[in-house]
This record gives sequence, C-alpha cells and structure tokens, in this order.
Amino acid sequence: MSIEVSGLFGLVLLVLCVWAVVSTVQSRAGTLSKVLWIVLILLLPLLGFLLWLLLGPKR
Repeated sequence: MSIEVSGLFGLVLLVLCVWAVVSTVQSRAGTLSKVLWIVLILLLPLLGFLLWLLLGPKR
C-alpha cells in the first residue's frame, strides 16, 4: 500500500513542479529570477514548490 501512496504523491508533486516551472517561464520576472526559481524547483521539488507558491513571481 505504501508504494502506491508514495508513487501517487510523487506523480502529483511532478505535475505541480512542471506547472510551477511553466508558470515561472511565462511570468514577467527577469531572466535571472526565472532561472533561480527554476533551479530551486528542480533541485528541491517539495520545498522549492512551496517557496515558489508563497514567494514566487506573480503573473
């Protein structure tokens, strides 16, 4: 049972991280800011996504 739950959690986290990266690329933030956010999201998926959600570039 735990394999299915962790697999589902991983899939949801992957979808959320892809959404965060796409939203960051489409934002009006500067290039350096975009690159830093994308690197943070990719290196630390859960923490990076949560930080992006709270502090990331807005549309």
